[in-house]
This record gives sequence, C-alpha cells and structure tokens, in this order.
Amino acid sequence: MRDFFRKVGKAIYDYALIEEGDRILVGVSGGKDSLALLEVLALRARDPKQHYTVVAAHITVADVAYEVDADYIRAFCERLGVELIQREISTAVNEGSNKPVCFVCSWNRRKTLFEIAKEQKCNKLALGHHRDDAVESLLMSMMFNGTIASMPPKLSMFEGAFTLIRPLIYLTNDETRMYAAFREFRKQKKSCPHERATNRTVVAEIIRQMETASPHVRGNLFVAMKNIQSEYLP
Repeated sequence: MRDFFRKVGKAIYDYALIEEGDRILVGVSGGKDSLALLEVLALRARDPKQHYTVVAAHITVADVAYEVDADYIRAFCERLGVELIQREISTAVNEGSNKPVCFVCSWNRRKTLFEIAKEQKCNKLALGHHRDDAVESLLMSMMFNGTIASMPPKLSMFEGAFTLIRPLIYLTNDETRMYAAFREFRKQKKSCPHERATNRTVVAEIIRQMETASPHVRGNLFVAMKNIQSEYLP
C-alpha cells in the first residue's frame, strides 16, 4: 500500500498533476482502478500539506447490460468523505453500427463527465488509467490508426478550461489488482458483455505473447514513449 501511494505521488510530482486549490472530479466506474484512484486521492487530500478537493462521479449506462453495486460506491464515498454525483445516461448503442459499442459507450460517458466537471466547477478530471492501459493504447493507435499516440498523464482540454489527469500512470494492472485485493474492494455485480470483444483485448494478448521474448516489454514500451529518436524515423 505504501509503494502504491509512493508511485501515485511520484506521478503527481513528475507531471505536476495536482496544484494548490484544485477541485478534482474523479470518474468512478466501480472497477478496481477507479476505486483505487479515488481512495488514494481522497486520503492524500487529508494531509494538511495538500490543498485540493476531490469530488466523485458515477455514471450508469441504461442501455448496456452491466451492473455495479451503487450502494457500495455510495458507502465507499461516504467513508472517504467525498461528495458523489450520480448520473444515468442512455448511449443509444447500435449493435449493427460501424462504431464499436465500447467506443460509443465510452464517448458518451466521457462527455457526461465533462458536463459534470463544468457543473461542479472542477478544473481537473482524474481517470484511473494505468501504465498497461497506456501501453495498449500506444499499440492500438499504431496498429489500427497509423499514428503514434497514447494516454498522456496530463492533457489540457477545451482551450484550458480544465485538465485531464491520470495519477495511476506509473502503476501496472497487477499492482492495482493487488491493491484492490488488499483493500477488499467489492467487484461489479455483472460485467459488461462487450468488454472482451474489443481491439484492446486483442492487443493485450499480443503484449502477453511479446513478453515470452522479453519480460520487460511493457516497461520498455512505456519508456519508449518518452525516448523518441526522431532522426531515426522516416
């Protein structure tokens, strides 16, 4: 747990993710990553040396067949002393559309988070993406879009209206899983039926295969994003 907090703190320091007076909206899906992020930021905010506020937002998607324990999320936020904003949306997903269900759902959820951030006068939105998410996004972008892009730890949006931050960027999926197990986070009641039918799942499997040749492939891919030698590129 101490190492988990240390890595979050290092990411916050390295990328200047949190500044004095910030009001941060944390997107809480109910999964292990978002719960871990909310808990760490809320507990850090109790330090007299820290001067920022945390607000949580949970979005329910009415037309996607998954189920979280809303009562657990509410109690979780109350225990941390964090205000919880709950919103239900309909994404109008179309199974026959050219756009993947996950893309449409994610886009609508993100749009709603932006709206809540504006309503709550939050200048930052924190998401629970970790290092493995960033690595997978890098390969997905290269393989399916022909671009080199990923998930930056800090991204100014809407002409500086607010900033998106990812404080878990130095942590692996295994580390967040162990933290969730140690803290005994409750799992979702019903997983999304579309979560395994995505390009991200395909890329995650490719990375696992790459690890048989190099056990350090995830770390190397992450470091490579900050070590671009443009003179050796076309």
